[in-house]
Amino acid sequence: MVQMFPVSYTNHPASVAQNDNMVSVNSAIQVDLTGQVCSESIGYRQFSGTGGQADFVRGSAWSRGGISILALHSTAAKGSLSRIVPHVDEGGIVVTTRADVNYIVTEYGIADLRGKSVPQRAEALIRIAHPDFRADLKKAFMKIYERPVSDR
Repeated sequence: MVQMFPVSYTNHPASVAQNDNMVSVNSAIQVDLTGQVCSESIGYRQFSGTGGQADFVRGSAWSRGGISILALHSTAAKGSLSRIVPHVDEGGIVVTTRADVNYIVTEYGIADLRGKSVPQRAEALIRIAHPDFRADLKKAFMKIYERPVSDR
């Protein structure tokens, strides 16, 4: 038997959350040090549509035993740009708010952002950034928060 439903039902966070242990895996173009996620634009340039990312991020987080994962390569442009940045590029569209993010994953590890303060989020994200960009991210962190980054 096959049932067909409109996307307004299938992608609604409350519908997604009805599935126990729901795991959503989405991608991102850019993540700032607070955990804001840009997934549809590079600055003012539209790259893709929003899709159901925000719905599935929320729905899986609301699911009993569920989690949300945002996975991305740590760099872009053949390694010349960090995708973890001090702040969202001008014109960047935040698809997933920092309050909705559970896990950010790069090839350098996992940052669990749930329940963390903004400085704790920044520290966790710097740890999973590409090593070539960590020093610059730490400097930006110091400038913003006027305190050093923990190397834990």
